[in-house]
Amino acid sequence: MGTKTASTRIEGLLPLFDMHTTFFARAIEGISEEDMYKRLNTKANHMAWLTGALVGQRYYMIQDTHPKLKQTGDELFKDNKGLQEDAKYPTIAEYLQDWEKVTPLARQALISVDDQKLDSIIDMGFMKLSLYEMTSFTIYREASMIGQLALWRRLLDYPAMRYD
Repeated sequence: MGTKTASTRIEGLLPLFDMHTTFFARAIEGISEEDMYKRLNTKANHMAWLTGALVGQRYYMIQDTHPKLKQTGDELFKDNKGLQEDAKYPTIAEYLQDWEKVTPLARQALISVDDQKLDSIIDMGFMKLSLYEMTSFTIYREASMIGQLALWRRLLDYPAMRYD
């Protein structure tokens, strides 16, 4: 896309970020609110949780620049909370609204982060890693979660996710 980044290390991640931006809405397109909670007698995370966890990752990316900005379901995902069986998760419309709000801010954060900041260490309590490693993992995890959403589409008898 030709966007100039403050660090050359981000150049390879930005096209993936942009693809995920488009694929997110397509992964949940046309899914009913009821089907968002189906687990088909498995222990797998349902689409409502996957969608919110994905949105939450983008909000995490902007915590340095916009620490007070939170997703609609922040309490449900705070501190890496797993799926809560009886919780009422945000609606698809709320998730899409949050995604559209956070994505330009997260993209700007990616573009503007420099090598010094990327080398800074994040202490997660159980492990330490650089911001670059965390950013790379976040982009990887977005792809993984979109893939899970795409699989749930098929398992719940929806058309395959569009890539066009």
